[in-house]
Amino acid sequence: MQSLPRLVIEPAVRRALEEDLGLAGDITADAVIPPDHHSSVVMAARKPGVVAGLDAAELAFTLVDPSIRLTRHADDGTAIAAGDIIATVTGPSRALLTGERTALNFLGHLSGIATVTAGVVRAVAGTGAAIVCTRKTTPGLRALEKYAVRAGGGGNHRFSLADAVLIKDNHIAIAGSIATAIRRAKENAGHMVKIEVEVDTLAQLEEAMAEGVDAVLLDNMSPETLRRAVEIVSGRAITEASGGITPETAGDVAKAGVDLISIGWLTHSAPVLDIGLDYRDATG
Repeated sequence: MQSLPRLVIEPAVRRALEEDLGLAGDITADAVIPPDHHSSVVMAARKPGVVAGLDAAELAFTLVDPSIRLTRHADDGTAIAAGDIIATVTGPSRALLTGERTALNFLGHLSGIATVTAGVVRAVAGTGAAIVCTRKTTPGLRALEKYAVRAGGGGNHRFSLADAVLIKDNHIAIAGSIATAIRRAKENAGHMVKIEVEVDTLAQLEEAMAEGVDAVLLDNMSPETLRRAVEIVSGRAITEASGGITPETAGDVAKAGVDLISIGWLTHSAPVLDIGLDYRDATG
């Protein structure tokens, strides 16, 4: 899959290393390991999952010491089994140990997101519905976390508030009505900007469709209500289901005929994929 530009990844990795190194560096590795010692280590999966975040992991090592070399045995987006070696890393032993935790933090976190995304994608296979994430991301890590969703076979919703107009319940409450909110959005949005509106009921959906929008977010609706909503829209807008959707319920939601299923917990609650770093041998 297409990698993120280094300019996008490096600031997050650099901040993480600065946080971990503090003001005195890795005093343990510097005290215990001879400065001229070199090692080979492997990053291996403790549990099955989907890999994501190898570029960030590699940067965590090479920003500490550019002479470190990481050889990949799996690519981002690859399904792996427990025990599989994801990458071999060689270089100065002090630097390997200094970068270890930051590299594993990124690789485990992003692989966890890719893994749960892949599970939901499997649950809706054959329905025509796509799984997408939301803006419920870790501050500073949005680009990486949304990348991990793509590695798991999902897609991305907005990256920022500037991407598109999404009129939600509080916008509607303050504006006074769905119709008023949509009309104001159309008056102020540029010609390249799409407009989506969140609705909780079929009556709200009818009001939104009467004004004309590009997409409707069907929030917390049952599969039966979603089917009726899809019939009302009748292809005039993209239909997106959201609200408390799990791998167990995603299939029924998808079968209602919606185009998209948006799930916030893909990024904000995915468990880390357990990946470890194991010493293999000295390299001289």
